[in-house]
Formats: sequence, structure tokens, C-alpha cells
Amino acid sequence: MKNSNTIAVSIVLGLCLVMVVGLAFWLGPDRQSSQELLLDNIETDDIVAPLTAEELAIYNVDMTNESNPVAEVKTNQGTFEIELFEDTMPVTAGNFITLVNDGFYDGIKFHRIIENFMIQGGDPITKTDDVLRYGTGGPGYSIPDEHINGEFLTNVQGTISMANSGPNSGGSQFFINTADNVNLDFDKEPLSSKHPVFGRVLSGMDIIDKISVVETNERDAPLEPVVIESITIKTS
Repeated sequence: MKNSNTIAVSIVLGLCLVMVVGLAFWLGPDRQSSQELLLDNIETDDIVAPLTAEELAIYNVDMTNESNPVAEVKTNQGTFEIELFEDTMPVTAGNFITLVNDGFYDGIKFHRIIENFMIQGGDPITKTDDVLRYGTGGPGYSIPDEHINGEFLTNVQGTISMANSGPNSGGSQFFINTADNVNLDFDKEPLSSKHPVFGRVLSGMDIIDKISVVETNERDAPLEPVVIESITIKTS
């Protein structure tokens, strides 16, 4: 009887080890789609839901610096405004402003939307019908990562952050957090995905919340286009 119990325990421990190894493999980098930017290994089941109606009613943040510019983003779903942290993130915010002033974002779609996580846009290929390449485009150059500690430089709900495909590979693609995704910060664990925050939503979070729950396909692409019609930079 004692030997039988020992064998049973050994079998159970062996099965547990196989499950752990299998789960680690499933969550590993080989699961990353070549069509998507590096927002991998995210446990979306643990992320809080988008803002409730009550939260939306009181969502009203102040400028962190009155000298920072504000981007007014007009979409076919409505308009929202984002403070750009030009004071603390001059490279990343400055790149975004340059692209805006060049009209780069006009007509670009939000190509990747994951409820309770984020909405992602900024790929110029989304102006075309080449849907299989959505998520792979950029401005033709990359910028260095600005990994800086700061009170507001963390991927919490309502912040805008750089999408990338690895270190120092950001260009034009960005995402807006619709949940607290602080595990995407450069100084947080797991260190699998690092994304610099360069602004936060000042108004229109209800529009972003609306966009975050549109119907999508198996590739997280909206079934009906969500289009950036224009972005305007406003300064104080």
C-alpha cells in the first residue's frame, strides 16, 4: 500500500511539471504574431474592465504642466484630447508632434483593439486595403526608447504609450491604455515588453471607452473601421 501511494504521488507531481512547462512554452515569445507589435505575455484576465458610467462621469484630470501641448484627436467615433509630456519625454512626444504636424495620422485607423487592455493605431498601411499587413507599418525610421522614471510615466488607464517590436524600434504606432497595464513599464516585472508613456487623456475618455468595446475579428481588428480623421496640436 505504501508503494502504491508513492507511485501515485510521483505520477501527480510528474503531471504538474508537464503542465507548468507546457504553460511556460505557450506564453513564450514564439507565440507572438508577426502581424502585431510587441505587447506580448499580457495576462488580460487580470486587467480591470474599462471605465464604468460613474467613473466616466467624474473622469477629469488636470494638466501636469500647463506648458505642455495638447493633441486634439478627431475620430469617426468622436473627439478626445491628450496632454503630451513634452517636458519629460521630449524625444517621444516631439516625434508624435512632428508626425501630427505633417498630417501623417490623418486617415489612419485603429487596427488593433483589445477590450479591457488597449486600443492601438498609427500604422500608415491602414490607409490601404492591405489588411494582412496592418500593424507592420511605420514612418520609415525608429526612435530611441525614453525609459525615464516619473510620477506620470507609467502605463495606467488613460495614458498613451509607444508601441514597438523590441528595444529602440518605436516610430509612429501608439496605444492608449484602457486599463492599468503597469507591467508594460520599463522597470516592472515581467520584463518582456517595455513601452514608454508620453501623455495622458485629458478629455473624451468616454470616446476611447466606446472605441475599446467595438466588435473585432480573431486578429483583434475592428469589423467596422475606427478612423483618425485628424489630429491638431494646441499649445497654451
